[in-house]
Amino acid sequence: MKAGAALLSLAALMQTLPATAAQDAVRARSNYIHHCTGCHLMDGSGVPTKGIPSMRNTLDRFLQVKGGREYIVQVPGVMNSALNDGDIANLMNWLLPYVTPSGLAPGIRPYSAAEIAGLRNSRPVDFDGTRRRLVSELRKAGVTIAE
Repeated sequence: MKAGAALLSLAALMQTLPATAAQDAVRARSNYIHHCTGCHLMDGSGVPTKGIPSMRNTLDRFLQVKGGREYIVQVPGVMNSALNDGDIANLMNWLLPYVTPSGLAPGIRPYSAAEIAGLRNSRPVDFDGTRRRLVSELRKAGVTIAE
């Protein structure tokens, strides 16, 4: 077999293999850099003074209130992204622990491509109002979170 054909065969074989956790993390980080850092900065801190909320030690808190899991993937930057459902699920599964250095609460289930696809079909009409309601519910539950 010629070298070129061997490389093509190897490339075809590699495409059929399941992605490893390390490959998923590299892809998610790359997607975060290309699609999210323009607003949320590399560390997820955002620019709250300009209406871009910080995700640092905050994003995971939305998972503690009804509707929060859905909301964090229904914000315009995620929903209007050119990324496919699988890449968004992978990105969110990488992002949550990345912006929560203190560690995620036990029992948080990973997002799936199917879940993302479903959420893309049911967007909130009032994103800001939904966020205010969720923040209010979190505060009532004793969870500290910035508006």
